[in-house]
Amino acid sequence: MYFPVIDAHAHLWLRQDAVVEGRKIRTLTNGRSEFMGEVRQMLPPFITDGRNTAEILVSNMDYAQVSAAVITQEYIDGNQNNYLHGVQQQYPDRFICCGLIDARRPGYFRHAEELIQQGFRAVKIPAQRLITENCRIRLTTDEMMDTFRLMEKKEIILSIDLAEGSQQVDEMKDVITEYPGLKIAIGHFGMANRNDWEEQIKLARYKNVMIESGGITWLFHEEFYPFPGAVRAIKKATELVGIEKLMWGSDYPRTIVAITYKMSYDFVVKSKLLTEKEKSMFLGKNARNFFGFNNLKYIPYIKNMYEN
Repeated sequence: MYFPVIDAHAHLWLRQDAVVEGRKIRTLTNGRSEFMGEVRQMLPPFITDGRNTAEILVSNMDYAQVSAAVITQEYIDGNQNNYLHGVQQQYPDRFICCGLIDARRPGYFRHAEELIQQGFRAVKIPAQRLITENCRIRLTTDEMMDTFRLMEKKEIILSIDLAEGSQQVDEMKDVITEYPGLKIAIGHFGMANRNDWEEQIKLARYKNVMIESGGITWLFHEEFYPFPGAVRAIKKATELVGIEKLMWGSDYPRTIVAITYKMSYDFVVKSKLLTEKEKSMFLGKNARNFFGFNNLKYIPYIKNMYEN
């Protein structure tokens, strides 16, 4: 049975150019990047110019029958707001793009105002980057809370990744209870397989909070496809908060260095531990309702050359 598939966590950039904790991230060639003192394969090697564009993702989405995607951001990729604003205008039915604010430096409230005025429907905070060896910026600071108040008022979705385990869970509880109308999507599936990851999942017991699985295949990459540990984590999260609170995310393009884009959700489709209803909700229906996707494109299956 066909149902729309929606990716709740993907990335785009024209070029990586960032500094995180004093260490550089820079686009090189052949899909590689200088990454915090070493060279990493950031993209598939055939993306030789390092441009991780919307057009390449749309092609992957069409091939994998993914109707739409949420484009999130991370400090390690540099600020992509200008590019993503154009992407949102060019592909309004395929993408919802998150604007990025730099909560590591004071003054981001004004930037959040500008992004909202510009038309971004969601704002991203990579909150795990707010905890370093020498500094910790709490999610309950005055400027942060002012930002969340504004987002609640303007009906802007908060996309947020948290540090491993329960380090920021109590802070998030304070934010959630203070702003019950603020829609929140917590990424990386609570950092499943790390200690106390379930505490992040339990935040979805609040009405306005959802969990998305961006990066779950990375967390269980040592298992490789079909990622049985990842499926068990999805089952555990379902027991904790219900399947209606969970959304699939790919963490494209980093994860497709090791697997194809379709494999980043196909392991769910082929699992015998999830019902067909659970699969359809996790892979698309929940994200469609939460993010408000309309006019979803039907993606037909195109046979590969080797198929009869």
